[in-house]
Amino acid sequence: MYKFPKIFSLAAMLALAACSSDDGVATSPPVPAPAPEKFNIQVLHASPDAPAVNVLVNGSTAVPGLEYKQGSAAISLAVGSYDIQVDGNTPGGMVTVIPSTNLTFVADTLYSVVAVGDVANIEPVILEQPDGAVTAGNAQVRILHAAPLAPQVTVYATAPGADLTTEPAVGTFSFKEDLGPIQVPAGDYQIRVTLANQPGSVVFDSGPITLGDGNDLLVAAVENTTAGSSAPISLAVLDTTGSSEILDIETLADLRVVHASPDAPAVDIVVNDDLANPLVPGIEFPDFTGFVSVPADDYNVKVVEPVSGLTPIDVNLSLEAGVTYTVVALDTLAGGNITALVADDDPRRVATEAKVRLIHASPTAGNVDIWVTAEGADITAVPPLLTDVPLGANTGFLSLAEGIYDVNIAPTGTTVAAITATINIVGGGIYTAIARDAEGGFGGLPLGLILMDDF
Repeated sequence: MYKFPKIFSLAAMLALAACSSDDGVATSPPVPAPAPEKFNIQVLHASPDAPAVNVLVNGSTAVPGLEYKQGSAAISLAVGSYDIQVDGNTPGGMVTVIPSTNLTFVADTLYSVVAVGDVANIEPVILEQPDGAVTAGNAQVRILHAAPLAPQVTVYATAPGADLTTEPAVGTFSFKEDLGPIQVPAGDYQIRVTLANQPGSVVFDSGPITLGDGNDLLVAAVENTTAGSSAPISLAVLDTTGSSEILDIETLADLRVVHASPDAPAVDIVVNDDLANPLVPGIEFPDFTGFVSVPADDYNVKVVEPVSGLTPIDVNLSLEAGVTYTVVALDTLAGGNITALVADDDPRRVATEAKVRLIHASPTAGNVDIWVTAEGADITAVPPLLTDVPLGANTGFLSLAEGIYDVNIAPTGTTVAAITATINIVGGGIYTAIARDAEGGFGGLPLGLILMDDF
């Protein structure tokens, strides 16, 4: 009681000493405005056949080019109401797939906006929870069923190797339902998904994974679109910095081989020097194999002439689980230039587009220009889609609208097509065309195409 006036006087003196005006009249310092209250928002693309999407906030792009199974880092915004919209990137331009929705967000909350369902039925699932509320020594997990084709399932998160028949489940849920958030001690776990209430019917097994101290994770069961696995789902894992994917522990790599060397005889494809058991025996130009599933690992791959024993191609490959590879033997044997081109495939089908890839494997053609035009278009009147494409080039998958197209390939700088083809492609289709020399064992003209995938 008696000290209060003295404290007040000291504070007043300090304020007067710190503030003055030109006319000598003391003024009070401005009172800083309180920091605005914030919330965090993150977005996950979980629509299995939808194209890459842009996420718009109040009409401006906040998250560009989000691919399937990818999630954004958390965006911090002042509390209030915002218009959230999702646009799909189609060959014809951006198309709104989730219309603008006005949402009100409150402070200290983490919002997860997940685009679920196939592209014809895409919709948002919005999850909210307190932000940054993980107890020290724990990890926090929220699980969402985001696989539209998967039935009701039961989820277990146990110590690695635990017997599911004796372990409690995290819960049982159906498409668009979620479990949690729950907090568990940080450490090693194994996530297994079974048919509903059937611990003996495991449809997904993560193998051992580590949940770190302070992890705050959204784990979405999404439709599996990778190769090398019969598991119907994989797990898209989202934290505030971005996303990753957990594949079933039994996921393999897929590999196929194309013989595109015009003067090479039939050859064996030998893995890790197992000459007695070639992976592919006796493949001839211009044939290709189906996909072969192999464990993810490092491999030595040789192309061997079985008669002479010569090995014109000897490469080391690191094959990753869930990745599909096409290995093309190209160029000429006589010139000593035969080599291997390794291309990653993309097996996910997108309903709004066809994916078309061209690989240049014709030694005779030299560098080329490539046109992909409407049927009947005059290539002398339009610029090529790709110019000066060298031997061994891979265009990657180009996104094209469904329809009929002419593909013309001509020596660079000319409009005299060495290869002409008309293709009829459909939405959701995947197409690979490999330019090659003539058949007959010597190469040269006339040039042709090796047509793969949906061709």
